[in-house]
Amino acid sequence: MLELRDVHAYYGESHILHGMTLTVETGEVATLVGRNGVGKTTTLRTIMGIVPARHGAIALDRTSLVGLPSDRIAKRGVGYVPEERGILSTLTVYENLTLAPIVAPTTWTVERIFDTFPNLKERARAGGTTLSGGEQQMLAIARVLRSGARTILLDEPTEGLAPVIVERIGELIRAMKADGITVLLVEQNLRFATGVADRHHIVDHGTVVQTLANADVIARENEILDLLGV
Repeated sequence: MLELRDVHAYYGESHILHGMTLTVETGEVATLVGRNGVGKTTTLRTIMGIVPARHGAIALDRTSLVGLPSDRIAKRGVGYVPEERGILSTLTVYENLTLAPIVAPTTWTVERIFDTFPNLKERARAGGTTLSGGEQQMLAIARVLRSGARTILLDEPTEGLAPVIVERIGELIRAMKADGITVLLVEQNLRFATGVADRHHIVDHGTVVQTLANADVIARENEILDLLGV
């Protein structure tokens, strides 16, 4: 279980998170939904220790993550797929995939990943950044799955991708859930989000203002879209 309680975080003197509080249950897929600039990405970066929490508590399975460097948080089984994906241009697809250390025995093997992503197998010797945007997104997610992370933070994984790739990523997130992996997802595509998530945390001004079950978001879709300015 991932828990944030009254978390405050800053970029310089700019106060971004204003008491962020949320819980993601073990094996749950939850979203952070909100307009641009309300603190969704900062929340993920703060969980990972990239942005320090100046106040509040962040815990994974009741063990505090506050003050730990990012590498130690990763070794505790937290994987992060940033919006920019982080594919290294000087490495091949295979090297990008196997770069991160394995942190748990529940890893997806390279064989399983190549079975799931045949395009990555076909392009294994190609440079990582020669892939299409959708293939790079799949590689970024696959790299975290291979590490054995059991809690995965995904930042806008469908942004700018073709509908067929978006559907494929949805299938992948559902497979992660079936494996018992906990997912916290930042997503602007509400229709996609309701197809994969159990609960939705609506964020405004650096804090969660509503937490809704998936069925409630589906029933109130037009209202939520108006709230998001979509």
